Amino acid sequence: MVVCGDDGLAHRLAAELRGVYREQVTLVVPPSGRRVRQPVVGRARAASAALLDMVNAAVNRTGSADPGGPGGAGRELEATEPTEDVLAEAGVERATALALVYDDDETNIRAALTARRINPRLRLVLRLYNRRLGQHIEELLDQSAALATGGGPGSGSGSTTVLSDADTAAPALAATALVGTSKVVETDGLILRAVERNPPRPGEVADPGLCTLALLSATSNDPAGADGSEGSGEQGPRLLPDAAAVRAATGRGTVVLEQVSYSGPPLPAGRAGVPAFGELFSRRLRWSLAGLAACVVALAVALMVVTGDHPLHATYVTLLDLFSINEPAHNDDVGRQILQLLSGFVGLLLLPVLLAAVLEALGTFRSATALRKPPRGLGGHVVLLGLGKIGTRVLTRLRELDIPVVCVEADPEARGMATARRLRVPVVLGDVTQEGVLEAAKIHRAHSLLALTSVDTTNLEAVLYARSVRSRLRVVLRLYDDDFATAVYRTLRAAHPRALTRSRSVTHLAAPSFAGAMMGRQILGAIPVERRVLLFAAVEVAGHPQLEGKTVGEAFRAGAWRVLALEVCDGERAGGGAPEGARESRLVWELPETYVLRGSDRVVLAATRRGLAELLGRRARQQSPG
Repeated sequence: MVVCGDDGLAHRLAAELRGVYREQVTLVVPPSGRRVRQPVVGRARAASAALLDMVNAAVNRTGSADPGGPGGAGRELEATEPTEDVLAEAGVERATALALVYDDDETNIRAALTARRINPRLRLVLRLYNRRLGQHIEELLDQSAALATGGGPGSGSGSTTVLSDADTAAPALAATALVGTSKVVETDGLILRAVERNPPRPGEVADPGLCTLALLSATSNDPAGADGSEGSGEQGPRLLPDAAAVRAATGRGTVVLEQVSYSGPPLPAGRAGVPAFGELFSRRLRWSLAGLAACVVALAVALMVVTGDHPLHATYVTLLDLFSINEPAHNDDVGRQILQLLSGFVGLLLLPVLLAAVLEALGTFRSATALRKPPRGLGGHVVLLGLGKIGTRVLTRLRELDIPVVCVEADPEARGMATARRLRVPVVLGDVTQEGVLEAAKIHRAHSLLALTSVDTTNLEAVLYARSVRSRLRVVLRLYDDDFATAVYRTLRAAHPRALTRSRSVTHLAAPSFAGAMMGRQILGAIPVERRVLLFAAVEVAGHPQLEGKTVGEAFRAGAWRVLALEVCDGERAGGGAPEGARESRLVWELPETYVLRGSDRVVLAATRRGLAELLGRRARQQSPG
């Protein structure tokens, strides 16, 4: 594997390939004076390979390592740009996959074209923010590889995958703000999370969710794990246990898979382009109209008492007096004359109120396509700070989940302002560090705060101020520097032990998706379970004798892999034929154990590293547990 980049994503991706997949990696980075400081690998993945930490330390000191050493550490090259000579020196012509993760789209495209010419069978992974351009580039490079190798577009050789770190990190950030965890996998438009649950009490039936992914480390009173986990001689986690193992395990927590959803109050909104009735008029105007209506009713009742008229006739006469179109009551008694004068006075007060109502309504309709303000009474929403590259993608993902969002942005020309207008999301324009800006976003009634600006100190200042307003507010910070993020997280957790605090790095969240794409597009994501890793992959059943022709129950191998979902076309059910012309597909979860997997099926499964290597026919470079 060859990884080329100029920021923290390159280092994280290299560590992911080495630590999770045990691949040999060549890392191409700018010279020492021009590169960013290499971030520290997250604890969850660093702990999965303690030996890898020592190898990485040797790489940092010497700039190279023994390619045949533990974990296939590979080597590191320094180059300002990924030119043809640099790619050749990195061994692109012999490599299996190349990742181009520079922050500049043009640099990645230029290097991809060069690499495709050097090695048409090379698997390419590009980091591009522009989705439309990325689709065209992906089709172009795949077509070029197919023509050069003589294979079809779906032959698998020379495949190209275009990803965006913003797109891949958005589901995890959204899930963290919603449910407080980033152990998520996105597939079929759904966000699935791995949830750790405590051991059930005696007589209590535990909810398995979509399925039970793992049994956590055994405790002293667990007879199932007293003799070791999966024959390892240790009381470690048991990945993908069967039903008998789950029933037999006592005193063990479980990791279950469930769908992330939002059950809070929806965001008040009218039809597209039409504001809600409550947004037409301000509160003062509504109270003024209500007061005038009460005066009219009181005058009508008084006229009915004085004259003895029918209630409808008394109301009609009062309205005539109100609009000064009734005859003067100079021949009537004094009470009738006083009521007519009062009605005329109320009519004078009504004129400016009606004019204000018309102007407010016109102004509201004119600004229907402009930025919205937070609705009155809004609560339980997510406050999103920053509408840049990352914030825009997270905003889109949150609204796809129907989660109410209020954005705060200082730049009226920010990248995500057009998206906020299109989605009709309330936006507060202003510097988040200034007093009153977060209050305008109704932070005191918010469910969580997502601080995603590009400045670490701004995110920290906003979070600290929000915590002073509401101490138990759930906060998620985007912090680039890992040491700084760790210190902030520990301090906030100690100062507010009852509030959930998370500090996230976009590169740390995006690296697993880029690594999965380099492994051949089958990997959907990776979830750490203690010191081991569980992979989620999309696999064609054809060509796999362990799956084809077997039922879902027979295809399940405890500790190796498990079929979770079946991909079907719209209108097709498990066991039925696909309708002619169907294009869109979806996933069917909770498959019956008796469903027979066909060669034309495509399934999503959870697997250990060793199990996936056996299933896909890949030979592991190094023997390691799960």
